[in-house]
Amino acid sequence: MATTGASAQVKRLFDTGAHFAQVKSRRHPSMQGFLVGTKGRQEIIDLAKTSEQLDKAKGLMEAFAKEGKTVLFVGGKVEVAQIVKKAAQEIGAPYVASRWLGGTISNWAEIKKRVARLADLSDASQASARAMKHTKLELVRLDREKKKLEARLDGITKLEKRPNAVVIVDTKYEKHAVKEAKDAGIPVIGLMSSDCNVADATYPIVANDTSREAVKLILSELTSAFKKGVQA
Repeated sequence: MATTGASAQVKRLFDTGAHFAQVKSRRHPSMQGFLVGTKGRQEIIDLAKTSEQLDKAKGLMEAFAKEGKTVLFVGGKVEVAQIVKKAAQEIGAPYVASRWLGGTISNWAEIKKRVARLADLSDASQASARAMKHTKLELVRLDREKKKLEARLDGITKLEKRPNAVVIVDTKYEKHAVKEAKDAGIPVIGLMSSDCNVADATYPIVANDTSREAVKLILSELTSAFKKGVQA
C-alpha cells in the first residue's frame, strides 16, 4: 500500500526526533492534548497533530508569499541560529538569529533609524570624506559603532517595515519577540516544545525545538511553501 502524504510527513518528522518533548516536570499545562505518552522520563509528542499543524502553517506561508507579505524568522538559540538564518536567506526573508533586539517590532521607527545609521557608516563612497572630516580616534570609534550595529542588526537591514508575520523557533526562549508580535497583532507561527505555552503562537507547530534536524525539516517545509507561493 502506498504511503499517504500525511503519513510520509509524520515519518519524516519522526526520523528527525521531532516527537521527543521535554520531561514531564517541565510540561506547560496547555500541552497536555499534544502528547501521547512517555519514553523513560521524556514525554512524546503526537506527530499526527504536528503534521496537521505544519500543513496549516505551510498553507499560510504560501498565501503570505502570494500576497507579497514579509515574514520575519526568529531563532537565536545557539543550536538552531544558523539553521534559522539559512532558511530565511533561502527566500530572502529578514531574520533575527541572535539575541532579540528590543523594539524590533514595538519601536520600529527607532530601529529603522539604526538601520539607516548603519547604511550611512557602511557607504564606501563616503569613506574618503569621513577620513578627511574625522581624527584617527574618531574613525576608530565610528568603525566600532559600525561593527556593533552590524552584530545587532544582522538580518533586518533590508526590513523596510514591520513584518506581516513572524516564524519563531522556541516561543518560550523568544518570549520578548512573541510579546512584541502579539501586542502588534502580528500572527506568530511558532515551533514549540512541551515547555511552551501553546497560546503564544497564533499557529503552533508542536515539535522538538532543540533538535537541529527537526528544526531544519520544519523550516525547510515552510520555506518551500513560501517559494511555491512566489511562483504561483
